[in-house]
Amino acid sequence: MAPPPTTLLGISPTHLPRYTTSWLLPPLPLACLRLLLSLYAFITTFTILATDTPLSARRSFSYFTVLTYWGLAFYFLASGLHTLSYARRGASWLQRWPRPLQALHALFYSTVVTFPFLVTIVFWAVLYRGPWFPKTVDAWSNISQHALNSLFALTEIVLPATLPPPPLHLLFLAALLALYLALAYITYAVQGFFVYGFLNPARGAGRTAGYIIGILVAECVIFGLVWGSIWVRVWLTERILGMEAKTVACRPGRKSPTTEIEEDAGRSLGGEAGDVEMGELEK
Repeated sequence: MAPPPTTLLGISPTHLPRYTTSWLLPPLPLACLRLLLSLYAFITTFTILATDTPLSARRSFSYFTVLTYWGLAFYFLASGLHTLSYARRGASWLQRWPRPLQALHALFYSTVVTFPFLVTIVFWAVLYRGPWFPKTVDAWSNISQHALNSLFALTEIVLPATLPPPPLHLLFLAALLALYLALAYITYAVQGFFVYGFLNPARGAGRTAGYIIGILVAECVIFGLVWGSIWVRVWLTERILGMEAKTVACRPGRKSPTTEIEEDAGRSLGGEAGDVEMGELEK
């Protein structure tokens, strides 16, 4: 029997509480951490815009690095507010949103735990040629956008109680990369410059195609590694260590998010709903 669409999209009632809970941190500290990361990302972004020339600032919105960093800032803001609402009320705003918005949040999560690693790999392996940045502000901004971005993504892999992203999301991630590729060539057509030199077909159409295919393959590999890492985290924390997701008291009449997470743990790891109970080692 095929799983329901909500499961395929990562937004079933048992998925949703996991976006706002953690096996390690209570909801309020998790919310504060996410909001702090959002604040740092916004400060970094606005500082770069303020110190850039007007032309560079306008052109920055054509760079994948910058777009994904904006994505990090807004994701941590949104997820922090959702987690804060959960910490205060026992049910997050996300759980009350319409299904399409929930699905977009789930996809947003998948971009946040994969795209930053792609940015980091491409920058340091392909784009950076040295020497080191002479200005402190340039060094700080590049470390923030091309190194700390992956650290931020890692926190979302390790800390929340989230399940592995649905495989269907990989198709959406590939589509987003294709849309960015279109944006890069629209930028060239309108503004006359290539955001990344390897996209210039004048340097060799085969070479350009190789880079494009290589980046897509890299994203697929990253997605697989992230999926596996999250699966191992769920298996280790919930099935082996018996560490419960730290939840808050639920309002009378509502099903406990902790119960929903317990039921989902067994299904996500290949068992039935009752096979795994958080806080109890498998016997």
